[in-house]
Amino acid sequence: MKILLTNDDGIYAPGIQVLYGALRSAHRVTVIAPDRERSAVGHGITLHQPLRANRVAVNAHYSGYAVNGTPADCVKLGIYEILPQRPDLVVSGINPGANVGINVNYSGTVAAAKEAALFGLPALAVSIHSHAGRYFDDAARCVTTLAETVMRQGLPKGTFLNVNIPDIPYEEIAGIRISRQGNGVFPDSFEKRIDPRNRTYYWQGGDRQVFAPDLDIDGHALEANFISVTPIKCDMTDYAALERLQDWHWER
Repeated sequence: MKILLTNDDGIYAPGIQVLYGALRSAHRVTVIAPDRERSAVGHGITLHQPLRANRVAVNAHYSGYAVNGTPADCVKLGIYEILPQRPDLVVSGINPGANVGINVNYSGTVAAAKEAALFGLPALAVSIHSHAGRYFDDAARCVTTLAETVMRQGLPKGTFLNVNIPDIPYEEIAGIRISRQGNGVFPDSFEKRIDPRNRTYYWQGGDRQVFAPDLDIDGHALEANFISVTPIKCDMTDYAALERLQDWHWER
């Protein structure tokens, strides 16, 4: 199958290189990724400056297109301009660091898969549960199987899969858990500092998210060494609230 491979860590990131190597053995893979780190940019797109896509060699193993935009830009540009045909599948990753719970809202990795789903394409957003990424090869092995399963089974239009993989050897993975997105508390923090000109600035950070001990929740399933697979819809309408709002007495 024809796969568009992207990420939010940049075209030279190790996660995308390893995943390319795993997928290309049986599929036609085109890499279109940001030319630099674009983590936590969410679903932003570039409107007020030109987009450029330059063909680059990646560690002498393969070439791809480095785009001076966001992950969503990469998918848009790939589909509209770069690829001769629409891809069969879009894969975004492998991102070092889990994208579970409320992180899904900020992630550029997830946004790239969501952009593909907006085009009606099946897509996977893939992250590994560690910033070190010690077992990228094992994670890529899992992604290859998942990608082929998605193409065989199909996904509803406008739905993509958010996949999070434990950073452990393949043999130690407990299995695959179909899970829902957690909504646990993420304790944000800001460290206040003073620069050499006596002006205040802040570093934003936060502790790990806290998840209820329920294997049906993405973060907890991941911490229990399961591969967490969460189906996410592009349609964000709250249909239960939609019905309730019809009964409200609205003032004109």
